[in-house]
Amino acid sequence: MPAATPGVADGPIALDIPEIELPPSDPALMPAFKTQAAPEPLRAAEPQIAPSEQPKAVVALPPGSEFAADIAARAAEALAVPRLAERERADILAAYQANENRPFWIDGKGWSEAGKRLTARLGRASEDGLRPTDYPLPAFEASDKGSLAEADVRLSALAVLYARDSRGARIDPRRLSKLLTPTLSLPSATEVLSELAGATDPGAVLAAYNPPHEGYRRLRAKLAELREHIDDTPLVRIPGGPALKLGMRDERVPLVRARLGLGPTQEPVFDRSTATALATFQKQAGLPANGILSTQTLAALGTPATARGEQDIIAQMERWRWLPADLGANHIMVNVPEFRVRVVRDGHVVHETRAIVGKPETATPIFSHKMDHVIVNPSWYVPPSILRKEFIPGLAADPDYAAKRGYVVTRGKGGNISVRQPPGERNALGWIKFMFPNDHAVYLHDTPNRRLFAHERRAFSHGCVRVDNPFLLADQVLGPEWTHERLKRLIGSGERRINLPQPLAIHLVYNTHVVGADGTLTRYEDLYGFHRLVRQALEQRS
Repeated sequence: MPAATPGVADGPIALDIPEIELPPSDPALMPAFKTQAAPEPLRAAEPQIAPSEQPKAVVALPPGSEFAADIAARAAEALAVPRLAERERADILAAYQANENRPFWIDGKGWSEAGKRLTARLGRASEDGLRPTDYPLPAFEASDKGSLAEADVRLSALAVLYARDSRGARIDPRRLSKLLTPTLSLPSATEVLSELAGATDPGAVLAAYNPPHEGYRRLRAKLAELREHIDDTPLVRIPGGPALKLGMRDERVPLVRARLGLGPTQEPVFDRSTATALATFQKQAGLPANGILSTQTLAALGTPATARGEQDIIAQMERWRWLPADLGANHIMVNVPEFRVRVVRDGHVVHETRAIVGKPETATPIFSHKMDHVIVNPSWYVPPSILRKEFIPGLAADPDYAAKRGYVVTRGKGGNISVRQPPGERNALGWIKFMFPNDHAVYLHDTPNRRLFAHERRAFSHGCVRVDNPFLLADQVLGPEWTHERLKRLIGSGERRINLPQPLAIHLVYNTHVVGADGTLTRYEDLYGFHRLVRQALEQRS
């Protein structure tokens, strides 16, 4: 071990160094330190621009969409309207589905303006002889969406029913008689709703389904007039019993006379004055004016005059519904109970003449058609009904029965025969006939028995309409090329067909109640009872 160095101690050596004094620090040169919980992550430099506001997305539903579910759920129940056929119900449902089951007539508070106009028209149905009770307006709660939805569909159904009734759907004429065969023009539910939904005034559009004809409008005005003058006079009640005729004694005679406004008599005899007054009443009531107190006449005596008058006018208005809405600018109108033929051009009667119509047992049918040709020097083929009743029994008794009368008999296979009357002055059709081929095989024609036109009641034919002065009628339908002088030169020269320049509408009508331009009501005899059948059918529906 080396020897210790003299003067040096073992262990650490402490140096005596004086403390250095530093100048005071400058605060401006001192870095600023902030105590942070955690350093922020580094971000890319971004421009300091405030973000723009984005528009809010708004979905606008079509008006009425809030009712769609309720309409779909309640439509079937709302369409349960009497007399509304299944086809019309299906069409109404389809119309709503095409409209996405949105309502046509309501808004959030009740009826829309269009709905109010529609309900107002239904409420005035009686003005056109229809019954408001057939179109009962639906009730609803404005706060109940389901109730509103059901009311909307029900109103559509009632509007369709009204439109079809206005065109003649209340009764089927063919069920009343096989001779009543008009072609009704009934609108479909689709047609009605499409017209109403797009109209500014659907009430006016609905009213326009009623007949537009002047004859109908006059009856409508007469109906309103009758209702303004209600007859409250108590009626004399006449008991039922056997029919009373001239000269019969009966205890009811004083009651009959009192009902007819006649004075009392000493004896209860059904005398001439009673029969005459009763015949006048029957004529006014549209009954056979025979002066006999029948069951039918007794019932009429028991009906107040105003009520009976309303029923008669409404029944006549109903028959106007059987006609086409468009009669044709030029047309022929045959009014069977009036025994009259008229030619109308541009709304004005340019020719009219007397007519002979069918007997009650061979009544003239009622329908519309198109006249398309005229035949000069026509042959007459005996119709099957006359053949069975007259010719076959006559031929059985005398093989020359037809030949002696100027007829030609043709025998076909199987023993069938036809009988023809050749052209000539004795021909049943006269010299000219006006043809409009139809299922009833009737037409207008001349007649050799012109003396029959002098009768007031001219029901003598087998169903066809015989025309007075037929060549004047031909002037109207054939045009200026065929004057009656030219036509007459064809007489006796063989059968000749002449086509009309264009088909001409012809309407065989049954107007027993006619209102003139001055407001006067004229009644014609109910020849075949058709008026009575219509009136009874309407009354039974009530």
